[in-house]
Amino acid sequence: MTSDTATQAQAHAQRNDAPAPEAEPTPWQRRLRRFGYADRPRATTAERLIAPFPEPGTRLWAALGLGPGTADRLVRWSGWGGPLLVALVAGLLRFWNLKSPNAVIFDETYYAKDAWSLLQYGYEGTWTDKANNAILAPHQTIPLSSDPSYVVHPPVGKWMIGIGEWLFGLNPFGWRFMVAVLGTLSVLMLCRIGRRLFRSTALGCLAGGLMTVDGLQFVMSRTALLDLVVMFWVLAAFGALLIDRDKARARLAAALPDTHAGLGARPWRIAAGVFLGLATATKWNGLYILLAFLVMTVLWDAGARRTAGARHPHRTALRKDAGWSFLALVPVAIATYLLSWTGWFLTKKGYDRDWAAHRQGLSPDHILGIPLPQINMTWVPAALRSLWHYESQVYDFHVNLVSPHTYQSNPWSWLVLGRPVSYFYESPKLGQNGCTAAAGCAREVLGIGTPLLWWSACFALLYALYRWIFRRDWRAGAILCGVAAGYLPWFMYQQRTIFLFYAVVFLPFLCLALAMMLGAILGPRQATERRRMWGAVGAGTLVLLIVWNFIYFFPLYTGMTIPYSSWRARMWLDTWI
Repeated sequence: MTSDTATQAQAHAQRNDAPAPEAEPTPWQRRLRRFGYADRPRATTAERLIAPFPEPGTRLWAALGLGPGTADRLVRWSGWGGPLLVALVAGLLRFWNLKSPNAVIFDETYYAKDAWSLLQYGYEGTWTDKANNAILAPHQTIPLSSDPSYVVHPPVGKWMIGIGEWLFGLNPFGWRFMVAVLGTLSVLMLCRIGRRLFRSTALGCLAGGLMTVDGLQFVMSRTALLDLVVMFWVLAAFGALLIDRDKARARLAAALPDTHAGLGARPWRIAAGVFLGLATATKWNGLYILLAFLVMTVLWDAGARRTAGARHPHRTALRKDAGWSFLALVPVAIATYLLSWTGWFLTKKGYDRDWAAHRQGLSPDHILGIPLPQINMTWVPAALRSLWHYESQVYDFHVNLVSPHTYQSNPWSWLVLGRPVSYFYESPKLGQNGCTAAAGCAREVLGIGTPLLWWSACFALLYALYRWIFRRDWRAGAILCGVAAGYLPWFMYQQRTIFLFYAVVFLPFLCLALAMMLGAILGPRQATERRRMWGAVGAGTLVLLIVWNFIYFFPLYTGMTIPYSSWRARMWLDTWI
């Protein structure tokens, strides 16, 4: 940490927690020193509470022929310069030919039109059966009526899509614009989050670079669906909680030797509550992540108090921190969720908007599928009772959605990319849409991750599990928490119709896990040059293979016209067809 608060905290704590004089080495340690072993310097409590950012070296820039002054400036700006450069590359890729395919692909047929309806009425209206053709026609017509329609997802993601339509109109570029913006910004956030998590700009940029070349995140950044919006807000919440963790530990270090001190105002935790509310107000799976992150932050506080020397850290954290954590996250998220329905509240024509008006103040008859006794609830605003009823209907829809779909998949297969989703497919003949192959061509947008990245991430998760269980590495635990919160809840709904692209929500944490494993392959700073050289060869080779894999599948991510034989060669597994 480089802030003044952290520096003052370290100085204060060092006065109260000076390291003990070095003990005499044991015979075994003296024997090891003959082979180059060196004892680790003993850290103070403050240093254990606040891991500093290592001072980056300038040797690389000097080797490139830059002077000391220029090298120092580049190093000083690399914390933001590196992430911004990675995000620039990500943005150029995601905005390239964004309007292609010039079609309403997969579930864009719901969300692009619902977003436009929200702009017009504040709620989702009704479209005619052939609305897609009318929207894409050379002389566009918009066959939208104000009659309310029943929709099964909250409005935030559709409002985000609607911003692009407000700027550029109801067309493929317009409805994909904001998703591409969020996909690019999520890369920037991941670089900065990785930098803070690992205390390494290089590893942070590596994590963001890996997500830049992941096929699933790339496709989802170019398609007007909701799941990437959920991922963006979840990642923002995780980043806010990381900042809150650092600042809280700095305050605790400044209060030493008092290990029971309050941690003061925590605005970043409140910000995380807002972000998690926005995630849940996009799709309900954000709720599971809210609960997981709440537990994670309480455990972080307990860990900080243990490091500070508290005799009963978990008891102290529960008494001093857990209640405030709950208030900063859960009520804030609920308030944010309700505010997201403002357009529905302000109108009288939204679906089920006046349901409570005909109930004489009686409560809804069930919630989340559980029957409830009918009681008088006139003290609850009618609009909230109507929303309660509407949301109960939506819950029943989600848990009972078992209609077979060609591209549905079981969550057991997601990490190995067992069954991707085809968003768009055409078979141009010779001379059509740029086809130059006599045997015909294929044109597809396939929602699939970069295979080598995902398959490598499976091993990275095992490494993170090892780090968390056997090395008690909190960073590995945080990464695993993000993966588990976005992934494991789907195993409760294996009978439901679900798809691989839901996994984009926990993809950033897979990239963090893989960056962590690659950092271990590279080796620690104090390793010998030979060890670091071979580590760099191994890690660099894997990264280059992942980049090559992304380039190889690029035609399938962007709907480019390629010979049918080339398309078939990319179907590595029969389940991808």
